[in-house]
Amino acid sequence: MKHWADRMGLRTDPAIFFISAICTVVFVIALVIAPEPIGDAFAAGRAWIVSHIGWFFILGVNVWLGFLIWAAMSRHGHIRLGPRDSRPDYTNLSWFTMLFAGGIGTVLMFWGVAEPMSHFSTPPLPGVEPHSTEAAKDAISIATYHLALHTWAIFALPGLAFAYFINRYDLPVRVSSVFYPLLKERIYGSWGKAIDIAAVLGTLFGVAVSLGLGSSQIAAGLTSLFGLEDTVTLKVVILTVLTAVAVVSIVAGLDKGVKLLSNINIGMAVGLMIFVLICGSTLFLLRGIVETFGLYFGNLPRLAFWNDMLADINPDTDEWGWQGSWTVFYWAWTVTWSPFIGLFVARISRGRTIREFVFGVLMAPSLFTLIWFAIFGWQAMEIDGIGAAAREALGDQAGALSDAVAESVPLAMFAFFEAFPFATIVQGIAVVVVAIFFATSSDSASLVVDMLCTGSSTPGPVHQRVFWGVSEGLVAAMLIVLAGDAGLTALQQVITVVGLPIFCLVFMMIPSIILGFRNEDIDHINIGKRPGLSEF
Repeated sequence: MKHWADRMGLRTDPAIFFISAICTVVFVIALVIAPEPIGDAFAAGRAWIVSHIGWFFILGVNVWLGFLIWAAMSRHGHIRLGPRDSRPDYTNLSWFTMLFAGGIGTVLMFWGVAEPMSHFSTPPLPGVEPHSTEAAKDAISIATYHLALHTWAIFALPGLAFAYFINRYDLPVRVSSVFYPLLKERIYGSWGKAIDIAAVLGTLFGVAVSLGLGSSQIAAGLTSLFGLEDTVTLKVVILTVLTAVAVVSIVAGLDKGVKLLSNINIGMAVGLMIFVLICGSTLFLLRGIVETFGLYFGNLPRLAFWNDMLADINPDTDEWGWQGSWTVFYWAWTVTWSPFIGLFVARISRGRTIREFVFGVLMAPSLFTLIWFAIFGWQAMEIDGIGAAAREALGDQAGALSDAVAESVPLAMFAFFEAFPFATIVQGIAVVVVAIFFATSSDSASLVVDMLCTGSSTPGPVHQRVFWGVSEGLVAAMLIVLAGDAGLTALQQVITVVGLPIFCLVFMMIPSIILGFRNEDIDHINIGKRPGLSEF
């Protein structure tokens, strides 16, 4: 393999690169040859996982969040993620925008209206009347539970592990390096390569599913704007354009391409949020922001451990309860991103203390998420009509938005903007924001996959990086073709199955980090010491 790598001008670990590439190509060919059997296999696998292991996903993420808080608050919190004299490479503002754009910006744009409206019109908790005030409060509580602290705990745990072992121990930039306390020198052997190959494939599939969702949302936006027919062909064309933009950014690199796109996109997203706040029911939304924080923290203990244990098995899908399509899907989807986001976050967090890292990665994006859902979620539900009296006053307009969301989840954000002035212009801006978010996710994922293969934070050859960007787009296109009219359901099936082994892999990072902490000599006061004013 080394001979072929040299002939192709690659700078990579041949086994990791070629085995990952071959597995990707084989999967794409299999999707082309036999889409139906593969789709049936993923559907059966998802049904079994949801019914038998869904509780493990829910428990596991709570354990991860608790461990992260302990690590930050413990005596190890002052340890720097790098040499003792290291300092952060990026300002707090640039750090946050890169976290947001690479991590969850795509998700907020897709689900910011769709998830609260889905729970509002079809309440998941028993005994709740659809479109009632209680349904509205539960909808905001569940949406923020899914996308605030718990989602970022899934990103932060591998991020902490990578930043600690790679930046501080100077180990290769690979997932296997995290397991050095457990595997020792075997991280350089077959065990280590198997872990890295699994991480590469998991990242490719996770990002491919996200690109598939993004193409569906952009297609819905173009349909709303220009009356185009929302077809598989249109989505594939959109994926091609997104991949092309991502490739340009990949060539530019992390400091130029990804950072520039991140800063532009966060500005546009915040602009959309402020537009809704000003042009919507401003006083109602300001009250909603305050109340959303209370609902989130008040309901979090109950929702975090809610396991839908009293639900019945759905005879049509052979799945257990409501959470398989939502909570378990979210955690499985997010964890496939975690090696990519973890390495990306570790790369941009060098020099920060463990305490700064954990609370920065957990708190800053979570606070933004709460405000985002408070503005978009409450405004969407008010447009639809909250409570019997409001819906009676709206007349025929009551329920129009929830009907649109039920018909097409990707269309939710664009149907929402139809209630605002300058609707066409705002919808066009939203399409651009979604496109840049997904292109940013693709290019940063490609750079991270390249790091997993090279074992170095130094970018590999351009054609090597471009290969991974094109591969993500190709896998996403094949998944879209496989999904057909089923769309979101098929993507959920694929990602739930792929997410299980990655979830187990991330779980094993906790004992590895604990063993690493035990080897730290933290009696010296200069470990993680804050710099004095004179040092600036």
